[in-house]
Amino acid sequence: FSTAITITEQPVSVSVPVGYSFTLRCRAQGRTSLQYQWFCQHQSDCRLIPGATNQDLPIVAEQTQLYTCRVNDLHRNAIFSDWVKVEVHQCVARGLPPRLWQGEPVIVLNPREQRVEVGQPLQLHCAAMGVPAPSYQWYRNGNLLEQQKRKKLWISHSKLSDSGSYLCCASNSHGEHWTSAVDVHVRSCLLLSVYSFFTCFFFSATGKIALLVGNNLYQHHPNLMAPVRDVFELRHLLEHLGFQVVSLLD
Repeated sequence: FSTAITITEQPVSVSVPVGYSFTLRCRAQGRTSLQYQWFCQHQSDCRLIPGATNQDLPIVAEQTQLYTCRVNDLHRNAIFSDWVKVEVHQCVARGLPPRLWQGEPVIVLNPREQRVEVGQPLQLHCAAMGVPAPSYQWYRNGNLLEQQKRKKLWISHSKLSDSGSYLCCASNSHGEHWTSAVDVHVRSCLLLSVYSFFTCFFFSATGKIALLVGNNLYQHHPNLMAPVRDVFELRHLLEHLGFQVVSLLD
């Protein structure tokens, strides 16, 4: 049975620049002497690594792959280690990693400012090197986003409340590093149309009466966040221009 063998040290995932040299380690205990065999997987191709029969697997990073180690004893009991990912960054800015790099997180890709419309998907990307591979945590306006723990932040249907300043923390056992902060602007097509209409209306109207209708609740569209405020602000602007204003909500 596989319980006759216990893995005492699992290999760990890493995130490194192309050409970087490192070692994957696996340690196990059993009732008899043990034999080791490493395997790798790239895309859907899983294969045995010839000659990789030691506890340690030296690697020169060339491409992103998955690795596991099989351990067996003299009684044909066998167990596999965890699959670990060796993420290889092909394009790294000059000067990265630092000369005396000890495996602490180093940001290699910062997120970029985004402008999206309500209901559209929102994506932010970042990436960091680290040994072991860093974990990620996203923040908006300084507040932790519980569900956003990957290097890619994904919101399938953005809302106005998703607007704000975003950044991500990459951390491992050696420390943490933060991406630069970027702004995300979520806009409502409806509100943009209203603003465009009134901009045109200001320059073409010959009367002095304005009707404002602010709809917040829709049957087949997410609730809007700003119509009440927009009607309030537009009312004061129109009154300043000499209009008589009638305001309606929903």
